[in-house]
Amino acid sequence: MTKIPNNKPVYDLEERTFQFAKAVRLFVKTLPKTVANIEDSKQLVKASGSVGANYREANESLSKKDFLMRMKISRKEA
Repeated sequence: MTKIPNNKPVYDLEERTFQFAKAVRLFVKTLPKTVANIEDSKQLVKASGSVGANYREANESLSKKDFLMRMKISRKEA
């Protein structure tokens, strides 16, 4: 979160969720290639990408109820 001159916070969540997904992928590459790590890594990569995807979908929602549901899904994936 950054502040702009009028002291309103800028959350830039689209960029931050994208960077999160990239960081998770870089982390997964450093893990030893065990059966457990491979399976857990698949789920982790999918969930990390889902955070940003659901956030973007929430921003394009048609109703407040739809927005809240998609934000809850995004938070759950995080």
